[in-house]
Amino acid sequence: MTDGMTVCVLLLSAVAVTAAVPVPRALTRAKWPEREPVVALWVWQCLVATVLLCCLTALVLGAAAVFHTVRAQVFAPAPPAVTEAYDLSAAPPWATALTLLLACGAAWTTAMLARELVEARRRRGQTRAHLRERAPELPAGLPSARGPLLVLEDEYPDAWWMPGNPPQLIVTTGALHRLTSHQLDAVLTHERGHARAHHDWLLHLSTALATGFPRIPLFSHFCDQTHRLVELAADDTASRRCGHLTTALALIELNQHRGVLSCASSHRLLGERVDRLLEPPPRLGRRHRALTTAVAGLVPLLPLLIAFAPGLNALA
Repeated sequence: MTDGMTVCVLLLSAVAVTAAVPVPRALTRAKWPEREPVVALWVWQCLVATVLLCCLTALVLGAAAVFHTVRAQVFAPAPPAVTEAYDLSAAPPWATALTLLLACGAAWTTAMLARELVEARRRRGQTRAHLRERAPELPAGLPSARGPLLVLEDEYPDAWWMPGNPPQLIVTTGALHRLTSHQLDAVLTHERGHARAHHDWLLHLSTALATGFPRIPLFSHFCDQTHRLVELAADDTASRRCGHLTTALALIELNQHRGVLSCASSHRLLGERVDRLLEPPPRLGRRHRALTTAVAGLVPLLPLLIAFAPGLNALA
């Protein structure tokens, strides 16, 4: 086995270990993400980025071992000693099959991401066209300081944000009648928290990966946890400005008719959010948060260190 192919195997082993059931399951069962949803989202992103970087780096090295043209382009700026350290000129028989498998995975991932973005854009266009037909003028008594806000004539109490440029906040007249001024501020702050953090991109990415690779536990857990953690993070944004009790009451008022305190699976997250707001868990210490963030940010560097190790060793 050549040194370059050894690197590929190491990278694939890293993918297998990272995407194995115990790692995402342990993170899913941990209690601290509820206390720090923003940090937890960062950890999940770094974990997924590590897997994708492992696959991408293995694909590049495999293609360099199989195809002379790719090898010439990848190692063109490298000294001869680095090229010799990888020794990709004599690829083993299984290298071609491995490279084709990785290439198919990369193409499938790209296709899933593209489909998710196209579908999201189509749904957003349909929604905007529908809203243009139904939305009345903004009531004169509503303070303009609330920012870009679209009021929809509807007895059904609801409020949401629609991604775009710029993002659009939407609230129904039913919500305006049901919520107090402070509760409305909490709801709009929650939705602005989604917009400022670009949670829509995270949701699209996690949905595309889970749809494209439903049998990989990491991606399915990433999708489930992303949908949960973005709501907790937005709740924290609202509670810091408007108070935990006000935010909890606003959430109950908007979802009472849906059974917010129900034990049904579709409403379980709403009940969890209300309980968390009424009894806020203590945050992690500043040093703990910084350490977790830093360690998670370093994990995606592991595939690059493995890939560059033979070349760096040759230059040493």
